[in-house]
Amino acid sequence: MLLTTLDMTAASFEAATGWATKPEGMCKGDACIPAPGAMSPDGALDVAAVADRLGMALVADDDAGVWALGPESGGRALTTAVVPDIELPDIDGNPFDLSAMHGRKVLLVAWASW
Repeated sequence: MLLTTLDMTAASFEAATGWATKPEGMCKGDACIPAPGAMSPDGALDVAAVADRLGMALVADDDAGVWALGPESGGRALTTAVVPDIELPDIDGNPFDLSAMHGRKVLLVAWASW
């Protein structure tokens, strides 16, 4: 979702994301996450505070004066850049164990026809 301000009404945030402001915090379905400080005294929702509590990515483009708010991670966001042991065929079809590259930076490129 693109935003031009980080203050919005709770109703507009709920309409855009499905997260409602309730006394127990930010709620969506059966899930409620405490969000202290998310609501200002004037009733505006602090999007930066909510994004932090819900694990939503928030990226600013200062030149354009906009922010991009991503969906909540739900715990599925990567916590490390460590790849599990993978064995892939090399260009000649021989097995190659990715752990042979331990300690080096590796770029994996994936492609699909669909």
